[in-house]
Amino acid sequence: MFVVPIISESVKKTAKKNALHVCLLSPHPLVLSEFERVLSSPEFKTVSRHLESTLGPDLRHLPIPKAAVYVVDAHVARPAAGALLSNILDHHTEARILVVAEKFDAAESYTLLQMGAKGLLSYAEAREQLPRALPLVANGGFWVPRSVLSGFVDSVLAGSHSRRLKADSAADLSRREQEVLGSLLENLANKEIGSKLNISERTVKFHVSNLLNKFGVRRRADLILLCYQKRSATT
Repeated sequence: MFVVPIISESVKKTAKKNALHVCLLSPHPLVLSEFERVLSSPEFKTVSRHLESTLGPDLRHLPIPKAAVYVVDAHVARPAAGALLSNILDHHTEARILVVAEKFDAAESYTLLQMGAKGLLSYAEAREQLPRALPLVANGGFWVPRSVLSGFVDSVLAGSHSRRLKADSAADLSRREQEVLGSLLENLANKEIGSKLNISERTVKFHVSNLLNKFGVRRRADLILLCYQKRSATT
């Protein structure tokens, strides 16, 4: 015996109301179609924008619909991608951006993170991971390979401006808080930080809470972003 589930109209309306609004931006109609197919679940409400021009000045002034998350097809020159990201963030300051490309090298990844991207996926990865990555990015998280994020943090901390950042922002941190902060910037989870520092997960949560209070932010993703923004502001 087969039972066919019956979904009421009210449930459908609630699902539609709570759907994550996603704006898809690409110069390729086939890429947009594939993104739409991958995000065909009721969890997402998508709007697609075909980029008729891939010139930086045109993308800089392109009208961009408002959405919670933007998926940007970076199959354009780096200056053009930068212009598009700047356009989005200038008009929608709370926007979260996930960039998709054929592949990313370290320099390209670091540049996109500095520009404000919160997620990086290859086309192949996007087919499987995009539905999982978007809600996390929308809630303030990062969807970036750990090796890339760690390398980016290392590049930040290695510069002379990062030394000024640590002196300005971490002057009143205890040694343990500095260790926990360093681990957060490596994108480690609380359990991993506890194992690394040989302390309990509960103690890690205590130090993380103190760090968030001292830096005036509510989430660890905001703390990581604050460090990046402070570094960018001094360059």
